[in-house]
Amino acid sequence: MRDRPSGDEHWLVRSSTIRRLWAGAGVVLALVVALDLVIDHHPYFGIDGTPGFGAWFGFGACVVLVLVAKALGALLKRPEAYYDD
Repeated sequence: MRDRPSGDEHWLVRSSTIRRLWAGAGVVLALVVALDLVIDHHPYFGIDGTPGFGAWFGFGACVVLVLVAKALGALLKRPEAYYDD
């Protein structure tokens, strides 16, 4: 691995790259939701046939997972001096 000068940032850390990644992710999400309007659905439960179901269900599941992880972390957290003598 080569050494970088102190001012030379990795390409994933640059703010311009982060903006491009966010814009690209937004475009991909918009395309997937737009294509979802065109696809013929065969829903099993009814709600899974709504437009954009995969997008909002996936987002909701991610939010629930983060909240459960936060609660579990708070429940299992040890004191800072846990391993001290």
